[in-house]
Amino acid sequence: MATKSKSEIIERTSAIIEEQALTKEQLLGYLRQVMEIRAFENNISNLLGRDLLKGASHLYAGSEAVAVGAIAAIQEDDLVTSTHRGHGHAHAHGDTAAKTPEEKQMHFNKMMAEVLGKSGGYCKGKGGSMHIADVEHGNLGATGIVGGNLPVAVGAALVQKLTKSGKVVLCFFGDGASNTGNFHESLNMASLWDLPVVFVVENNMYAMSVPWAKVSKLPNVADRACAYGIPGEVVDGMDVLAVRGAVEKAVTRARQGQGPTIVEAKTYRYFGHSHSDPRAYRTKEEEQAYKDRDPIIVLSEELKAVGMLNEQEVEDMNKTVKGKLKEAMTYSEKSPAPDPAELETDVYAPSIFTVKDVEAEAELREKVRGDANMRQISYAEAIQEALREEMQRDERVFIMGEDVGLYGGAYGATRNLFNEFGEWRVIDTPISEATIGGAAVGAAMAGMRPVAEIMYVDFTPLTMDQIANQGAKNRYMFGGKTSVPMVVRTEGGAGRAIAAHHSQSLESLWTHFPGIYVVMPATPYDVKGLLKAAIRDNNPVMFIEHKMLYKTKGPVPEGEYLIPLGVADVKRSGKDLTIATYSRQVLNALDAAEALAKEGIDAEVIDLRSLKPLDTQTLIESVKKTGRLVGVTEAYENTSFVNEIMAVVNDQAFDWLDAPMQRVAAANVPVPRAEVLEDLAIPNVKRIMEACRKVMS
Repeated sequence: MATKSKSEIIERTSAIIEEQALTKEQLLGYLRQVMEIRAFENNISNLLGRDLLKGASHLYAGSEAVAVGAIAAIQEDDLVTSTHRGHGHAHAHGDTAAKTPEEKQMHFNKMMAEVLGKSGGYCKGKGGSMHIADVEHGNLGATGIVGGNLPVAVGAALVQKLTKSGKVVLCFFGDGASNTGNFHESLNMASLWDLPVVFVVENNMYAMSVPWAKVSKLPNVADRACAYGIPGEVVDGMDVLAVRGAVEKAVTRARQGQGPTIVEAKTYRYFGHSHSDPRAYRTKEEEQAYKDRDPIIVLSEELKAVGMLNEQEVEDMNKTVKGKLKEAMTYSEKSPAPDPAELETDVYAPSIFTVKDVEAEAELREKVRGDANMRQISYAEAIQEALREEMQRDERVFIMGEDVGLYGGAYGATRNLFNEFGEWRVIDTPISEATIGGAAVGAAMAGMRPVAEIMYVDFTPLTMDQIANQGAKNRYMFGGKTSVPMVVRTEGGAGRAIAAHHSQSLESLWTHFPGIYVVMPATPYDVKGLLKAAIRDNNPVMFIEHKMLYKTKGPVPEGEYLIPLGVADVKRSGKDLTIATYSRQVLNALDAAEALAKEGIDAEVIDLRSLKPLDTQTLIESVKKTGRLVGVTEAYENTSFVNEIMAVVNDQAFDWLDAPMQRVAAANVPVPRAEVLEDLAIPNVKRIMEACRKVMS
């Protein structure tokens, strides 16, 4: 990093100011933002050192020029996604959006309060240092998962392309993230579709303690751009004006429909990866070399050289920043800790359904059962109808996934929709499950209602970081100030002799995470009404269809109807025992109940329909009536959702039980290929009947 002469600084800075048409007010604003971020981070370091601040804080000091320069290059209504080391991004973005000194101060206050876990913070203290967001103003939030925000940025940028908004998305991430699968999936998808996103790599030379040279044969992250057919540029990340110039070119290109760019800013972090990092892997000489080119020093020298800054202005700015920090601390100290009543708020967006909706659907259900002349359509046809009606009703609904276009996805459920709505409403994606899930999250946060298809539930663990850590948790972490209305359609279950990677029932993985619903319909009537409801719901929904149900037929009304989530259906009334189940096992349970009736055992069959939200009322009322429970699931017995059903009954209806509860589940083995073994591994009518006889004895 060679030192430039004064004449070189004057010549270069004057050219940049002229080229970028920058005013003194803008330039002083950039310097102020850099100084404020530095003061913010130094204050946090001080609080951590005095044990006055709990939790992890990943400090941005040294890299301020990247956030300030990059965000200076976008418009107020553009969007950003951030990382665990994101205080600088949050401050530069929020400060730029604020209009008055009072608004700028309040922005600073709310950031400090959030880091301190106070109710007056941006996210009501629920997100903290690594998760500051202001979705309303285009900051889609920071993630604690390295590389976790890249697919989200792709989804947000996809929305801008679909809506022709003219907006651009800035995606900040570190050099460590460039070695994750999310990086490669996201860049491929963004370049393939020419999305308006700028990937800003903050290469601070170390991923935790590992130097870049030990994790890549290429000297620069930007060198990887050629693999995706997009530009890549390396820029001095200690210089606000250099960063601004590079990002401005990339933003212009994106806004013109020419697709993404990688801008790699070579920068440094003065503190360790986190507060506990002793930085033993770095030399004092290396640290000093970067501090000699501190962003504050570089920008101050540039502005002084061209006569736009004097010592008095620097002194005044220092006083202003100190006063601003003091006021932010006063605000934070006065801000109360979150009310304990806030613990369970903001997990889910409020239900769109009322008691009247539930009652209306119950009446319709009985009408469907009693109408022998009602049309019969297949499960797959019911799915297609639901998707078509919702896409016709709401232009924000679109489908994305592998083979959803001309091939048509599972059993051709989306083939005709591709022909009807075109390739940008039914979008074929690369085989990139993580980015399909993450792009759905970003698209939902940016105002659309995506329906993402993952071929098999066995593949959904590949999406888990994005859907569970981003989609399901963002509403809560961001203090209830965002919603993520998205559906993930997938198929599960055994029966086609295709072995362990395509035959599992993994719903219990998804019921584990707060913030996401899980729906598993058994009939054509249910799948249509529940899918329409899931698309309209304002929460993420994992919608799991059973591969052996697509060709089954049943009565489905031709008119508009929705089935509220969280409402079970008593498929068969009975007085002796309750069989609680869902999906394909509903059909087996009904067959078992009919056979048991010939033995004088009257079984009630409850189809849960949705596992989250769970209709505990219907379940408990049935058990109180019958005094016995058999839970049936196609999932592995170990930790299956039936265990949760039994726990709920134990907690709420133990005194009504006349016999120990029984469960019928899949064997605790990978699903076998051989038909004879597969049949043994999963529940069938015979096993359900045996469990019912046992509970009756």
